[in-house]
Amino acid sequence: MKKITLTATLVCVVMACLAAVSGLAGKWQGSVKLADGNTYPANYEFQISDGKLTGTATAEGPPKVITDTRINGNDFSFSIADDDGSAIKHSGKYYPQGDSVSLNVNYGGTILHTTLTRKKN
Repeated sequence: MKKITLTATLVCVVMACLAAVSGLAGKWQGSVKLADGNTYPANYEFQISDGKLTGTATAEGPPKVITDTRINGNDFSFSIADDDGSAIKHSGKYYPQGDSVSLNVNYGGTILHTTLTRKKN
């Protein structure tokens, strides 16, 4: 009986985590202000498949594929490669109640912050 209860509890926890992060799927937009004062658009498209985060990020130029993804509840992280191949690390939190994302971008050692909103079609 304990095994059944434990198994059922674990299944519920896993399903709750997947349900929470599955809301992250879709197109998101925001802007990032650099230290020099210039502001750039930041667009992301996230997909969730089998509990894994995939997608692309676009600021200027062609979309960059996100790599090195991690998901823990509503928290997630990933990297994209800069034009010179350097990793730009991102860490964020999805807020389902506000349907928004708080995202920190580590750009050359400087932490930049943006809030993403779901892109309307």
